[in-house]
Amino acid sequence: MASEGPRKVLVTGGSRGIGRAIALETASAGFVVTLTYQSRAEEAAEVVLQIEKNGGSACCAWLDISDRDATQAALEKMMTESGPFYGVVCNAGVTADAPFPAMSGDAWDHVLRTNLDGFYNVLKPLTLPMVRLHQGGRIVVLSSVAGLVGNRGQVNYSASKAGLIGATRALSLELAKRKITVNCVAPGLIETEMVQHLPAEQLGAMIPMQRFGKPKEVAAVVGFLLSDAASYVTGETISVNGGMA
Repeated sequence: MASEGPRKVLVTGGSRGIGRAIALETASAGFVVTLTYQSRAEEAAEVVLQIEKNGGSACCAWLDISDRDATQAALEKMMTESGPFYGVVCNAGVTADAPFPAMSGDAWDHVLRTNLDGFYNVLKPLTLPMVRLHQGGRIVVLSSVAGLVGNRGQVNYSASKAGLIGATRALSLELAKRKITVNCVAPGLIETEMVQHLPAEQLGAMIPMQRFGKPKEVAAVVGFLLSDAASYVTGETISVNGGMA
């Protein structure tokens, strides 16, 4: 069994929005954070700097989770250099919205290959090393309210996020005896770049809490699921949506 040291957590898509909040929350809990980015290198470096200023430990790395071979190579290199991860937060994702009759094959493939295939591409190389640590572990997957109830103009996105819920549930059953928990968090409308083009006042009125959520409110739930306090919670999907049905 590997000797215990600081627990390492990988956060994909950690340079902005919800991922940034999760990286900050995770580091504040004492984890050593590796956050990945695809197109926001400067923002990722700023998150690392903020974590270090707050007394935490972090680094960042470029990763395209839709590229299976490149992702495997990158993650295996990380583990060779600094050991397996105790926790993984699968946060990175994309949208390519359009009414279904007008949705292109490229839009469908891009979203499914990133959001759903990314689950396999990231977790497949990391799971067995996590098991071999014999220290338990935490896997948290970011789904969406769209994966629970669907959303017009987002058939591809809703399909990918619903698939993540099923994959999370199945993987939780496989890993439970290893003391590795696997859970989903399904945010609703959260104040990020993804919703900047939406009519906030109109949509906010449809939410029981009458407002969009904040990234730190999602990050707090993820932080709980990564913690020792959540050791008996697995296979669950927790909605963070202000009361939306």
